[in-house]
Amino acid sequence: MLENWVVMPTCLPLVLRCCHSCASERFRANGKFRVNANHKLIDAWLLVLCTACGETAKLTVLERVNVRSVRPELLDRLHANDPGLTAELLQDPVIRRRNRIALDWDNAWRLDTGGSDHLDREVIDISVRFAARIPVRPVRLIAEGCGLSRAEVERLITEGKLVTWSGRRCGRAGARAMIYHSMIFEDGP
Repeated sequence: MLENWVVMPTCLPLVLRCCHSCASERFRANGKFRVNANHKLIDAWLLVLCTACGETAKLTVLERVNVRSVRPELLDRLHANDPGLTAELLQDPVIRRRNRIALDWDNAWRLDTGGSDHLDREVIDISVRFAARIPVRPVRLIAEGCGLSRAEVERLITEGKLVTWSGRRCGRAGARAMIYHSMIFEDGP
């Protein structure tokens, strides 16, 4: 029977960027936006706070864009400080690249395995789905979902007990895994 595991966010990730005031590298998004219009052009920023000193930094969302080219729903969400929009924008690779930021997902996600009844089975067929773009190594997912240490999972990989059906080593996120007692085999999506 196929077990569907889901990696889902529990809160917004921290933003990795240098603070100009205290040289800290972590910012917390509080879901606030600043919107500024100059005649027909509009700018919008996502405000983030330094976790060390509380200094505010701006992440550019819109820059010198004609107001008529911005969807009215987006403008409404910016003005309403929509927390869902904050999560969407932090996930957007274009926004991250433009602002030269990275995200720290430590303690900001959880693995939903649907319970622990799969641990008693002789054979487990697992499919992992990500609710957001969360960079988690497959080794960590298997370890957490099966109640093993990461060292134990690494040992299984080294011994060749954790391989793909094509003979390659385990390592693709979102793949299916088949577990026989202490043997784990990974299958393509």
